[in-house]
Amino acid sequence: MATQKFPLASMTVGVMLFGVLSCSNNTPSEASTASSVASSTDAQSRATTDAAMTNTNTATATDSNSDNSTKANAQTSSAQDTAQKPAFTTKAIATFDEPWAMTALPTDTDPAPRLLVTEKSGNLFVVDTATGVKHRVAGVPKVAYGGQGGLGDVTLAPDFATTNAIYLSYVEKDANDDKYGAVVIKTTLSDLDTTSPKLTKIRRIWQQVPKISGQGHYSHRLLFSPDGQYLYISSGERQKKTPAQDMNANLGKIVRLNPDGSIPADNPFVKAASNAQANADSANKNKSTTPQSISAQIWTLGHRNVLGMQFDDAGRLWAHEMGPRGGDEFNLIEKGNNYGWPVVSNGRNYSGIDIPDHSTRPDFTAPQTSWTPVISPASMSFYQAGAQKDFPAWQNNMLISGLSSKSLVVVSIPTDENARDAQAKERYRYDMGERIRSVLSVDGMVWVLEDGSDGRLLRLLPE
Repeated sequence: MATQKFPLASMTVGVMLFGVLSCSNNTPSEASTASSVASSTDAQSRATTDAAMTNTNTATATDSNSDNSTKANAQTSSAQDTAQKPAFTTKAIATFDEPWAMTALPTDTDPAPRLLVTEKSGNLFVVDTATGVKHRVAGVPKVAYGGQGGLGDVTLAPDFATTNAIYLSYVEKDANDDKYGAVVIKTTLSDLDTTSPKLTKIRRIWQQVPKISGQGHYSHRLLFSPDGQYLYISSGERQKKTPAQDMNANLGKIVRLNPDGSIPADNPFVKAASNAQANADSANKNKSTTPQSISAQIWTLGHRNVLGMQFDDAGRLWAHEMGPRGGDEFNLIEKGNNYGWPVVSNGRNYSGIDIPDHSTRPDFTAPQTSWTPVISPASMSFYQAGAQKDFPAWQNNMLISGLSSKSLVVVSIPTDENARDAQAKERYRYDMGERIRSVLSVDGMVWVLEDGSDGRLLRLLPE
């Protein structure tokens, strides 16, 4: 396992030049380049010139988020942030083919955790981070691999310690093989401590409705509430825009379920369902896979492509999502709110036609911060120092992995109870040299997954 020197970027003041790649879940173009944001920065909410909106990407089955800008203004952050910016090296642990997500298995004493890592093609691995040895898990359902589709997220059930239950998201085709949608299953990870782990007792608990053509914007990120009582699922609008405002579809939404897939009675739109929908027969009552209960699943709406969700230590839910041509968002997620897509955005359509800014529609919830040029946020982890305390300067910050920006972005969040009185902001970012698909904080340690074929699992080591 190789250790690579990761130099601390030097601080600059004023205007900085940097390139941003077109964002794709696929292997990046050899012609694409990106350079470091070489200082601590507060993320600027919108570029000030039309030149900063230049874009050559088309809306294909990719992470539709692109802005090939070469110039943007940036404000320097406080001297305190600059002084606290830690440097690190990276240590390569293992290599994967198009990795997508990871989560840590519990450990009693060993500081080096085992991880579960998914690959888009349909592979799930148990990885020993101490040795780099990985074992493929048998029994993963067949996935519809292509575009942004395939095997997606993985998370442990709240009672994993006693049940070995995990949750997986992936994409499937319909019976005619021409429409696609994400599904979520609950399954048991058996024979975990052997060289031949496998999935058993697979049960579907949720699916995107409706299945539609195209292979983009599935989102399908999974997250349990801190108390383990609720499962949150991000459901992308599948590059179709209008489903994000359609209460008869669960696309373009964040969904909230009980761990068994049933619908919590206090979801914001349960009462809006008709008596026939709310009082289905006992075999299907409140099940999220029945068409009658679509609106009852919804926690928030008006989303485009949410690939990162995390709770902070105050129990607040945060999410980032990809904008179109500019306008990546970092949002505080609050019950029943509408975040405005596709009616408003701080970005533009791929055609170049403007979209009204959030400021024009105060009835929609505006982002805490947004990025133009884009960072192409792909995952998020909430950093707490834990036992290892590798990066105390990042305490209670969100870590965001960037695809087109090839970066690790550190975002501070408001500490007061009323987060609306203070805004989240980018503290600084690190040029990682490769598209970063996933980031994971475990007991004060930080791991990242590079995107694409031969994507490396890296541990960040403080200097």
